[in-house]
Amino acid sequence: MAQARPRRRQPAAAAAEAPQPEVTVYLSQSGQIETLPLEDYVSGVLAAEMPADFELEALKAQAVAARTFIVRRLLAGDHSGVPVPEADVSDTVSHQAYISQAVLERKWEHGGKSAELAKLRRAVLETRGVIMTYKGQPITASFFASSGGYTENSEDYWNMAVPYLRSVASPWELEITPNLAVSVSFSTSELLSKLGLDAAALPASQDLAASGKVKPVSSSSSALPAVVLSLTAGHRVKEISIGGTVFTGREVREKLGLRSSQFTWKRQGSEVLITTYGNGHGVGMSQWGANGMAKEGSTATQILKHYYSGVQFTQVSTLLKK
Repeated sequence: MAQARPRRRQPAAAAAEAPQPEVTVYLSQSGQIETLPLEDYVSGVLAAEMPADFELEALKAQAVAARTFIVRRLLAGDHSGVPVPEADVSDTVSHQAYISQAVLERKWEHGGKSAELAKLRRAVLETRGVIMTYKGQPITASFFASSGGYTENSEDYWNMAVPYLRSVASPWELEITPNLAVSVSFSTSELLSKLGLDAAALPASQDLAASGKVKPVSSSSSALPAVVLSLTAGHRVKEISIGGTVFTGREVREKLGLRSSQFTWKRQGSEVLITTYGNGHGVGMSQWGANGMAKEGSTATQILKHYYSGVQFTQVSTLLKK
């Protein structure tokens, strides 16, 4: 009797059976370290970083981005920004937000959100082991909540040009993002304090518009003259002169605690009203944009190739063999 020839494993099955690297996460609330397999870590990031009611393809795109982020750190032995040297990453937005396995079990699995958790785990399973690479190396898979219609070139936020982090149109979130435009008002004295400016040195007032057009107004002690000097490729404020001092849009965003560096600024009585558009640094994938693309039928692969220019897709197990 002839011996049966062993069946060849399908590539997908082989990938599923490939050993996973372990991730050690510093849990900021308890100060403890959680060690767990890569794919379980990605599930915890997905639960923290993207609403479970997003489209499945958007969740899959986020899973690939999250997996790429941590694999890049693991391969580089990068422990930067972690309070303790024995952890690979923290559970905060300094790296990636993460919900521990214990909390997922207690508050999701047994807390009435089991269907949502199952959906997240499906997104992770259907992208298992997949990461984005550029010239054979895992990319810096940055992402943010929403844009005002365009993403940023990396050098306009981080002062470093990255070939796959290019400004692209992102119109999909404009109709579906809650609180796309948010206004906040500041008194002149509050603005001066936050920006580190001296009221005595201020020239006469001007109103600012995002277009960069300046409209002179009467001088007033309650006014703060400002004008946009330039915009980025992503339509955000690149440089702005406030009270005669030049700031980058990022500096203003961080000093004032704004949601994004895409903003308009105008005087309203004795206060300055700043309206921001979108939420986040604007570099890489827009999460609400990804959801909008998925709603229109785009796959996770199409979403990722749109937001990360010229990337390839690789299995983690392939990189680990090198």
